[in-house]
Amino acid sequence: MEHIDTLIHARWLIPVEPDGTVLEHHSLAIKDGRIHAIAPSTEARGRFHAAVTLELDEHVLIPGLINAHTHAAMSLFRGLADDLPLMEWLTQHIWPAEGAWVSPQFVRDGTQLAMAEMLRGGVTCFNDMYFFPDETARAVEDAGMRAAVGMILIDFPTAWAANAEEYLSKGLALHDHYKGHPLISTVFAPHAPYTVSDGPLERVRILADQLNVPVHMHVHETAHEVQEAREKHGERPLARLEKLGLLTPQLLAVHMTQLSDEEIAACARAGISVVHCPESNLKLASGFCPVQKLMRAGVNVALGTDGAASNNDLDMFSEMRSAALLAKAVAGDASALPAASALRMATLNGARALGLDEDTGSLRPGKAADIAAVYLGDIETQPLYHPVSQLIYATGREKVTDVWVAGRHLLKERVLTTLDAAELKTKAAAWQQKIRKYD
Repeated sequence: MEHIDTLIHARWLIPVEPDGTVLEHHSLAIKDGRIHAIAPSTEARGRFHAAVTLELDEHVLIPGLINAHTHAAMSLFRGLADDLPLMEWLTQHIWPAEGAWVSPQFVRDGTQLAMAEMLRGGVTCFNDMYFFPDETARAVEDAGMRAAVGMILIDFPTAWAANAEEYLSKGLALHDHYKGHPLISTVFAPHAPYTVSDGPLERVRILADQLNVPVHMHVHETAHEVQEAREKHGERPLARLEKLGLLTPQLLAVHMTQLSDEEIAACARAGISVVHCPESNLKLASGFCPVQKLMRAGVNVALGTDGAASNNDLDMFSEMRSAALLAKAVAGDASALPAASALRMATLNGARALGLDEDTGSLRPGKAADIAAVYLGDIETQPLYHPVSQLIYATGREKVTDVWVAGRHLLKERVLTTLDAAELKTKAAAWQQKIRKYD
Protein backbone atom coordinates (compact mmCIF):
# COMPACT_ATOMS: atom_id res chain seq x y z
CA MET A 1 0.00 0.00 0.00
CA GLU A 2 1.10 3.57 -0.70
CA HIS A 3 1.78 5.70 2.37
CA ILE A 4 0.23 9.17 2.22
CA ASP A 5 -0.59 11.97 4.63
CA THR A 6 -4.37 12.32 4.31
CA LEU A 7 -7.11 10.31 2.63
CA ILE A 8 -10.57 11.85 2.27
CA HIS A 9 -13.51 9.66 1.29
CA ALA A 10 -16.35 11.85 -0.02
CA ARG A 11 -19.87 11.31 -1.28
CA TRP A 12 -19.18 13.65 -4.21
CA LEU A 13 -16.10 15.30 -5.67
CA ILE A 14 -16.35 18.22 -8.12
CA PRO A 15 -12.92 18.78 -9.68
CA VAL A 16 -14.04 21.78 -11.86
CA GLU A 17 -11.93 20.46 -14.70
CA PRO A 18 -12.99 18.75 -16.85
CA ASP A 19 -16.10 20.92 -17.07
CA GLY A 20 -19.30 19.47 -15.70
CA THR A 21 -17.64 16.52 -13.97
CA VAL A 22 -19.15 15.18 -10.75
CA LEU A 23 -17.50 12.11 -9.24
CA GLU A 24 -19.54 10.02 -6.81
CA HIS A 25 -18.03 7.94 -4.00
CA HIS A 26 -14.51 9.07 -4.77
CA SER A 27 -11.53 9.68 -2.54
CA LEU A 28 -8.75 12.24 -2.61
CA ALA A 29 -5.24 11.39 -1.45
CA ILE A 30 -2.90 14.12 -0.15
CA LYS A 31 0.86 13.74 0.07
CA ASP A 32 3.46 16.43 0.77
CA GLY A 33 0.86 19.18 0.45
CA ARG A 34 -0.32 18.16 -3.00
CA ILE A 35 -3.10 16.08 -4.49
CA HIS A 36 -1.48 12.70 -4.94
CA ALA A 37 -4.43 10.88 -6.48
CA ILE A 38 -8.19 10.86 -7.02
CA ALA A 39 -9.79 7.43 -7.21
CA PRO A 40 -13.05 5.57 -6.57
CA SER A 41 -13.36 5.01 -2.82
CA THR A 42 -13.44 1.24 -3.17
CA GLU A 43 -10.09 1.37 -4.95
CA ALA A 44 -8.58 3.99 -2.63
CA ARG A 45 -9.35 1.97 0.51
CA GLY A 46 -7.18 -0.85 -0.74
CA ARG A 47 -4.48 1.30 -2.29
CA PHE A 48 -3.53 3.86 0.36
CA HIS A 49 -2.41 3.84 3.97
CA ALA A 50 -2.92 7.34 5.41
CA ALA A 51 -1.76 8.99 8.59
CA VAL A 52 -5.20 10.68 8.69
CA THR A 53 -8.40 9.31 7.14
CA LEU A 54 -11.71 11.20 6.94
CA GLU A 55 -15.10 9.74 6.11
CA LEU A 56 -17.24 12.51 4.60
CA ASP A 57 -20.17 10.49 3.34
CA GLU A 58 -22.57 13.46 3.08
CA HIS A 59 -20.06 16.00 1.83
CA VAL A 60 -18.90 17.34 -1.50
CA LEU A 61 -15.23 18.19 -2.04
CA ILE A 62 -14.54 21.23 -4.21
CA PRO A 63 -11.42 23.25 -4.99
CA GLY A 64 -10.80 25.93 -2.40
CA LEU A 65 -12.57 29.10 -3.50
CA ILE A 66 -10.51 32.02 -4.82
CA ASN A 67 -11.63 35.51 -3.86
CA ALA A 68 -10.09 37.45 -6.73
CA HIS A 69 -10.66 40.97 -5.36
CA THR A 70 -10.41 42.00 -1.71
CA HIS A 71 -9.33 44.79 0.58
CA ALA A 72 -8.94 42.40 3.49
CA ALA A 73 -8.01 44.83 6.26
CA MET A 74 -11.13 46.87 5.54
CA SER A 75 -13.08 44.23 7.46
CA LEU A 76 -12.55 46.58 10.39
CA PHE A 77 -14.69 49.17 8.53
CA ARG A 78 -17.56 46.72 8.01
CA GLY A 79 -20.82 48.70 8.23
CA LEU A 80 -19.10 52.02 8.89
CA ALA A 81 -20.76 53.99 6.07
CA ASP A 82 -23.59 52.11 4.42
CA ASP A 83 -26.17 53.01 1.75
CA LEU A 84 -24.11 55.66 -0.05
CA PRO A 85 -22.94 56.01 -3.69
CA LEU A 86 -19.33 55.08 -4.41
CA MET A 87 -17.64 58.48 -4.59
CA GLU A 88 -19.47 59.89 -1.56
CA TRP A 89 -18.71 56.68 0.33
CA LEU A 90 -15.03 56.90 -0.61
CA THR A 91 -14.27 60.62 -0.34
CA GLN A 92 -16.42 61.58 2.65
CA HIS A 93 -16.17 58.47 4.78
CA ILE A 94 -13.69 55.73 3.86
CA TRP A 95 -10.67 57.81 2.87
CA PRO A 96 -10.96 60.05 5.97
CA ALA A 97 -11.33 56.97 8.18
CA GLU A 98 -8.29 55.39 6.56
CA GLY A 99 -6.32 58.57 7.12
CA ALA A 100 -7.17 58.43 10.80
CA TRP A 101 -6.75 54.72 11.52
CA VAL A 102 -4.77 52.75 8.93
CA SER A 103 -1.51 51.53 10.43
CA PRO A 104 0.52 48.30 10.44
CA GLN A 105 -1.50 46.98 13.39
CA PHE A 106 -4.81 47.91 11.76
CA VAL A 107 -3.84 46.02 8.61
CA ARG A 108 -2.61 42.96 10.49
CA ASP A 109 -5.70 42.73 12.72
CA GLY A 110 -8.11 43.44 9.86
CA THR A 111 -6.44 40.90 7.58
CA GLN A 112 -6.58 38.21 10.26
CA LEU A 113 -10.28 38.90 10.79
CA ALA A 114 -10.87 38.67 7.03
CA MET A 115 -8.92 35.43 6.67
CA ALA A 116 -10.88 33.82 9.48
CA GLU A 117 -14.12 34.76 7.74
CA MET A 118 -12.90 33.56 4.36
CA LEU A 119 -11.56 30.22 5.61
CA ARG A 120 -14.87 29.54 7.36
CA GLY A 121 -16.48 30.18 3.96
CA GLY A 122 -14.30 27.78 1.95
CA VAL A 123 -11.88 30.39 0.57
CA THR A 124 -8.28 29.20 0.33
CA CYS A 125 -6.77 32.05 -1.73
CA PHE A 126 -7.44 35.78 -2.00
CA ASN A 127 -6.13 38.63 -4.12
CA ASP A 128 -5.64 41.74 -2.02
CA MET A 129 -5.20 45.46 -2.62
CA TYR A 130 -4.41 47.58 0.42
CA PHE A 131 -1.86 49.62 2.31
CA PHE A 132 0.95 48.01 4.35
CA PRO A 133 0.95 44.91 2.13
CA ASP A 134 3.98 43.67 4.05
CA GLU A 135 1.73 43.24 7.09
CA THR A 136 -0.88 41.50 4.97
CA ALA A 137 1.75 39.07 3.71
CA ARG A 138 3.04 38.35 7.22
CA ALA A 139 -0.49 37.65 8.44
CA VAL A 140 -1.09 35.33 5.48
CA GLU A 141 2.15 33.47 6.13
CA ASP A 142 1.32 33.00 9.81
CA ALA A 143 -2.16 31.69 9.02
CA GLY A 144 -0.99 29.34 6.27
CA MET A 145 -3.42 30.70 3.71
CA ARG A 146 -2.67 31.41 0.04
CA ALA A 147 -2.71 35.00 -1.26
CA ALA A 148 -1.70 37.31 -4.07
CA VAL A 149 -0.65 40.47 -2.24
CA GLY A 150 -1.02 43.78 -4.04
CA MET A 151 1.80 46.26 -4.47
CA ILE A 152 -0.50 49.24 -3.96
CA LEU A 153 -0.04 52.42 -6.02
CA ILE A 154 -1.99 55.66 -5.77
CA ASP A 155 -1.10 59.27 -6.60
CA PHE A 156 -1.67 60.78 -3.18
CA PRO A 157 0.36 60.24 0.01
CA THR A 158 -0.85 57.82 2.68
CA ALA A 159 0.53 56.27 5.85
CA TRP A 160 2.21 53.65 3.63
CA ALA A 161 4.04 55.89 1.14
CA ALA A 162 4.49 59.53 0.19
CA ASN A 163 4.63 59.32 -3.61
CA ALA A 164 4.63 56.97 -6.60
CA GLU A 165 8.36 56.31 -6.33
CA GLU A 166 8.03 55.18 -2.71
CA TYR A 167 4.95 53.03 -3.42
CA LEU A 168 6.78 51.23 -6.20
CA SER A 169 10.03 50.92 -4.26
CA LYS A 170 8.28 49.35 -1.29
CA GLY A 171 6.23 47.14 -3.57
CA LEU A 172 9.29 45.83 -5.35
CA ALA A 173 10.97 45.09 -2.01
CA LEU A 174 7.87 43.04 -1.08
CA HIS A 175 8.03 41.22 -4.41
CA ASP A 176 11.71 40.37 -3.91
CA HIS A 177 11.12 39.15 -0.35
CA TYR A 178 8.35 36.72 -1.32
CA LYS A 179 9.70 35.62 -4.69
CA GLY A 180 9.40 31.85 -4.86
CA HIS A 181 7.25 31.60 -1.73
CA PRO A 182 4.97 28.54 -1.93
CA LEU A 183 1.83 30.41 -0.78
CA ILE A 184 2.40 34.12 -1.35
CA SER A 185 2.71 35.85 -4.70
CA THR A 186 2.61 39.54 -5.57
CA VAL A 187 0.68 41.65 -8.07
CA PHE A 188 0.91 45.31 -9.01
CA ALA A 189 -2.14 47.09 -7.62
CA PRO A 190 -2.62 50.60 -9.04
CA HIS A 191 -5.89 51.66 -7.44
CA ALA A 192 -7.82 53.00 -10.46
CA PRO A 193 -7.36 55.13 -13.59
CA TYR A 194 -8.81 58.14 -11.74
CA THR A 195 -6.31 57.88 -8.87
CA VAL A 196 -3.11 56.99 -10.75
CA SER A 197 -1.59 59.24 -13.41
CA ASP A 198 0.08 58.25 -16.67
CA GLY A 199 3.70 58.27 -15.54
CA PRO A 200 3.30 55.74 -12.70
CA LEU A 201 1.04 53.57 -14.88
CA GLU A 202 3.68 53.46 -17.61
CA ARG A 203 6.22 52.38 -15.00
CA VAL A 204 3.88 49.63 -13.84
CA ARG A 205 3.52 48.37 -17.40
CA ILE A 206 7.29 48.15 -17.83
CA LEU A 207 7.84 46.45 -14.48
CA ALA A 208 4.94 44.03 -14.97
CA ASP A 209 6.44 42.96 -18.30
CA GLN A 210 9.91 42.58 -16.82
CA LEU A 211 8.78 40.61 -13.76
CA ASN A 212 5.86 38.77 -15.41
CA VAL A 213 3.55 39.94 -12.62
CA PRO A 214 -0.22 40.60 -12.93
CA VAL A 215 -1.73 44.09 -12.67
CA HIS A 216 -4.84 44.36 -10.46
CA MET A 217 -6.92 47.53 -10.90
CA HIS A 218 -10.45 48.94 -10.51
CA VAL A 219 -11.64 49.80 -14.03
CA HIS A 220 -14.97 51.14 -15.34
CA GLU A 221 -16.60 50.70 -11.95
CA THR A 222 -19.25 53.41 -12.38
CA ALA A 223 -20.78 55.61 -15.06
CA HIS A 224 -19.47 58.63 -13.14
CA GLU A 225 -15.90 57.34 -13.43
CA VAL A 226 -16.24 56.93 -17.20
CA GLN A 227 -17.84 60.33 -17.69
CA GLU A 228 -15.21 62.05 -15.55
CA ALA A 229 -12.46 60.38 -17.59
CA ARG A 230 -14.01 61.63 -20.83
CA GLU A 231 -14.06 65.17 -19.45
CA LYS A 232 -10.52 65.01 -18.07
CA HIS A 233 -8.70 62.91 -20.70
CA GLY A 234 -11.03 63.07 -23.66
CA GLU A 235 -11.41 59.30 -23.70
CA ARG A 236 -12.82 56.43 -21.70
CA PRO A 237 -10.56 54.74 -19.10
CA LEU A 238 -10.10 51.53 -21.09
CA ALA A 239 -8.97 53.49 -24.15
CA ARG A 240 -6.43 55.32 -22.01
CA LEU A 241 -5.16 52.07 -20.50
CA GLU A 242 -4.85 50.60 -24.00
CA LYS A 243 -2.75 53.58 -25.12
CA LEU A 244 -0.53 53.06 -22.08
CA GLY A 245 -0.01 49.43 -23.06
CA LEU A 246 -1.84 47.99 -20.06
CA LEU A 247 -4.43 45.95 -21.93
CA THR A 248 -2.54 42.66 -21.80
CA PRO A 249 -3.15 39.16 -20.39
CA GLN A 250 -1.56 40.40 -17.17
CA LEU A 251 -4.44 42.81 -16.41
CA LEU A 252 -7.14 41.96 -13.89
CA ALA A 253 -9.79 44.62 -14.48
CA VAL A 254 -12.14 44.74 -11.50
CA HIS A 255 -15.86 45.64 -11.71
CA MET A 256 -16.18 46.59 -15.42
CA THR A 257 -19.84 47.56 -15.18
CA GLN A 258 -19.70 50.12 -18.02
CA LEU A 259 -18.71 48.38 -21.24
CA SER A 260 -19.60 48.82 -24.88
CA ASP A 261 -19.57 45.91 -27.31
CA GLU A 262 -16.39 47.37 -28.85
CA GLU A 263 -14.70 47.44 -25.44
CA ILE A 264 -15.69 43.83 -24.78
CA ALA A 265 -14.13 42.85 -28.09
CA ALA A 266 -10.96 44.79 -27.20
CA CYS A 267 -10.76 42.96 -23.85
CA ALA A 268 -11.08 39.63 -25.63
CA ARG A 269 -8.36 40.52 -28.15
CA ALA A 270 -6.04 41.64 -25.39
CA GLY A 271 -6.64 38.53 -23.28
CA ILE A 272 -7.33 40.43 -20.05
CA SER A 273 -9.23 38.96 -17.11
CA VAL A 274 -12.27 40.61 -15.56
CA VAL A 275 -13.08 40.27 -11.86
CA HIS A 276 -16.82 40.47 -11.23
CA CYS A 277 -17.97 41.74 -7.81
CA PRO A 278 -21.77 41.50 -8.09
CA GLU A 279 -22.84 42.26 -4.52
CA SER A 280 -20.55 45.24 -4.00
CA ASN A 281 -21.72 46.65 -7.34
CA LEU A 282 -25.35 46.16 -6.31
CA LYS A 283 -24.85 47.74 -2.88
CA LEU A 284 -23.11 50.80 -4.30
CA ALA A 285 -25.48 50.95 -7.31
CA SER A 286 -22.42 50.92 -9.57
CA GLY A 287 -24.01 49.02 -12.44
CA PHE A 288 -24.02 45.55 -13.95
CA CYS A 289 -21.06 43.70 -15.42
CA PRO A 290 -22.10 42.07 -18.75
CA VAL A 291 -20.82 38.64 -17.73
CA GLN A 292 -22.53 36.63 -20.45
CA LYS A 293 -21.22 38.92 -23.22
CA LEU A 294 -17.70 38.82 -21.80
CA MET A 295 -17.68 35.04 -21.54
CA ARG A 296 -19.13 34.57 -25.01
CA ALA A 297 -16.34 36.81 -26.33
CA GLY A 298 -13.79 34.53 -24.65
CA VAL A 299 -12.85 36.78 -21.72
CA ASN A 300 -11.77 35.01 -18.52
CA VAL A 301 -14.17 36.21 -15.78
CA ALA A 302 -13.29 35.59 -12.13
CA LEU A 303 -15.24 36.43 -9.00
CA GLY A 304 -14.52 38.59 -5.96
CA THR A 305 -16.31 40.06 -2.98
CA ASP A 306 -14.58 43.45 -2.81
CA GLY A 307 -13.94 44.63 0.75
CA ALA A 308 -16.25 44.01 3.69
CA ALA A 309 -16.74 47.78 3.95
CA SER A 310 -18.77 47.79 0.73
CA ASN A 311 -20.34 44.33 0.63
CA ASN A 312 -20.54 43.75 3.75
CA ASP A 313 -19.14 40.23 3.86
CA LEU A 314 -16.51 38.04 2.24
CA ASP A 315 -18.96 35.27 1.37
CA MET A 316 -18.06 33.64 -1.94
CA PHE A 317 -21.04 31.26 -1.82
CA SER A 318 -23.32 34.29 -1.78
CA GLU A 319 -21.30 35.87 -4.60
CA MET A 320 -21.61 32.76 -6.76
CA ARG A 321 -25.37 32.70 -6.33
CA SER A 322 -25.70 36.45 -6.93
CA ALA A 323 -23.47 36.26 -10.01
CA ALA A 324 -25.52 33.44 -11.51
CA LEU A 325 -28.87 35.10 -10.83
CA LEU A 326 -27.79 38.59 -11.85
CA ALA A 327 -26.29 37.39 -15.13
CA LYS A 328 -29.61 35.79 -16.05
CA ALA A 329 -31.53 39.00 -15.33
CA VAL A 330 -29.06 41.25 -17.17
CA ALA A 331 -28.96 39.00 -20.24
CA GLY A 332 -32.66 38.16 -20.18
CA ASP A 333 -31.59 34.53 -20.51
CA ALA A 334 -32.06 31.88 -17.80
CA SER A 335 -29.09 29.94 -19.18
CA ALA A 336 -26.72 32.93 -19.22
CA LEU A 337 -24.55 31.73 -16.32
CA PRO A 338 -25.11 28.09 -15.30
CA ALA A 339 -24.19 26.86 -11.83
CA ALA A 340 -21.06 25.09 -13.08
CA SER A 341 -19.81 28.32 -14.68
CA ALA A 342 -20.36 30.25 -11.44
CA LEU A 343 -18.28 27.67 -9.55
CA ARG A 344 -15.57 27.87 -12.20
CA MET A 345 -15.50 31.68 -11.87
CA ALA A 346 -14.85 31.27 -8.13
CA THR A 347 -12.11 28.69 -8.58
CA LEU A 348 -10.18 27.99 -11.79
CA ASN A 349 -10.96 31.32 -13.49
CA GLY A 350 -9.62 33.18 -10.46
CA ALA A 351 -6.48 31.05 -10.46
CA ARG A 352 -5.93 31.78 -14.16
CA ALA A 353 -6.37 35.51 -13.64
CA LEU A 354 -3.66 35.41 -10.97
CA GLY A 355 -1.33 33.13 -12.92
CA LEU A 356 -1.79 30.39 -10.31
CA ASP A 357 -3.76 27.85 -12.34
CA GLU A 358 -0.89 25.37 -12.50
CA ASP A 359 -0.99 25.22 -8.70
CA THR A 360 -4.59 25.72 -7.59
CA GLY A 361 -8.17 26.31 -8.77
CA SER A 362 -9.15 22.70 -9.53
CA LEU A 363 -8.78 19.24 -8.05
CA ARG A 364 -6.21 17.50 -10.17
CA PRO A 365 -3.30 15.23 -9.21
CA GLY A 366 -0.13 17.28 -8.91
CA LYS A 367 -1.86 20.49 -7.87
CA ALA A 368 -1.69 21.90 -4.36
CA ALA A 369 -4.20 20.35 -1.98
CA ASP A 370 -6.36 23.48 -1.65
CA ILE A 371 -9.72 21.93 -0.82
CA ALA A 372 -13.06 22.76 0.81
CA ALA A 373 -15.50 20.16 2.15
CA VAL A 374 -19.16 21.18 2.13
CA TYR A 375 -21.86 19.30 4.06
CA LEU A 376 -24.98 18.62 1.99
CA GLY A 377 -26.82 16.40 4.44
CA ASP A 378 -29.09 18.97 6.09
CA ILE A 379 -32.77 19.38 5.39
CA GLU A 380 -32.14 22.65 3.51
CA THR A 381 -30.34 20.76 0.76
CA GLN A 382 -32.80 17.90 0.35
CA PRO A 383 -33.65 16.29 -2.00
CA LEU A 384 -30.40 16.44 -3.92
CA TYR A 385 -30.53 15.84 -7.67
CA HIS A 386 -27.55 17.85 -8.94
CA PRO A 387 -24.68 18.62 -6.51
CA VAL A 388 -23.32 21.58 -8.48
CA SER A 389 -26.70 23.29 -8.66
CA GLN A 390 -27.26 22.59 -4.97
CA LEU A 391 -23.93 24.22 -4.12
CA ILE A 392 -24.75 27.42 -6.00
CA TYR A 393 -28.48 27.83 -5.42
CA ALA A 394 -29.22 26.17 -2.06
CA THR A 395 -26.03 26.08 0.02
CA GLY A 396 -24.44 28.70 2.27
CA ARG A 397 -20.93 29.17 3.59
CA GLU A 398 -22.02 27.85 7.00
CA LYS A 399 -22.09 24.36 5.43
CA VAL A 400 -18.30 24.43 4.89
CA THR A 401 -16.89 22.07 7.51
CA ASP A 402 -13.25 21.61 6.56
CA VAL A 403 -10.62 23.48 4.55
CA TRP A 404 -7.10 22.52 3.54
CA VAL A 405 -4.44 24.80 2.02
CA ALA A 406 -1.45 22.97 0.57
CA GLY A 407 -2.61 19.94 2.52
CA ARG A 408 -2.69 21.76 5.85
CA HIS A 409 -5.99 21.46 7.73
CA LEU A 410 -6.85 25.13 8.44
CA LEU A 411 -10.55 24.58 9.24
CA LYS A 412 -11.42 21.37 11.05
CA GLU A 413 -15.09 20.66 11.71
CA ARG A 414 -15.80 24.43 11.61
CA VAL A 415 -12.92 25.25 14.00
CA LEU A 416 -10.01 27.39 12.82
CA THR A 417 -6.65 25.76 13.54
CA THR A 418 -4.20 28.64 12.92
CA LEU A 419 -6.31 31.65 13.90
CA ASP A 420 -7.85 32.31 17.33
CA ALA A 421 -11.50 33.26 16.79
CA ALA A 422 -12.02 34.56 20.35
CA GLU A 423 -8.93 36.75 20.13
CA LEU A 424 -10.02 38.14 16.78
CA LYS A 425 -13.44 39.08 18.17
CA THR A 426 -11.75 40.89 21.07
CA LYS A 427 -9.50 42.83 18.71
CA ALA A 428 -12.43 43.72 16.44
CA ALA A 429 -14.39 45.05 19.43
CA ALA A 430 -11.42 47.21 20.48
CA TRP A 431 -11.14 48.69 16.98
CA GLN A 432 -14.87 49.31 16.95
CA GLN A 433 -14.63 51.43 20.08
CA LYS A 434 -11.83 53.54 18.61
CA ILE A 435 -13.29 53.97 15.13
CA ARG A 436 -16.77 54.68 16.48
CA LYS A 437 -15.40 57.83 18.15
CA TYR A 438 -14.21 59.09 14.78
CA ASP A 439 -17.40 58.11 12.94
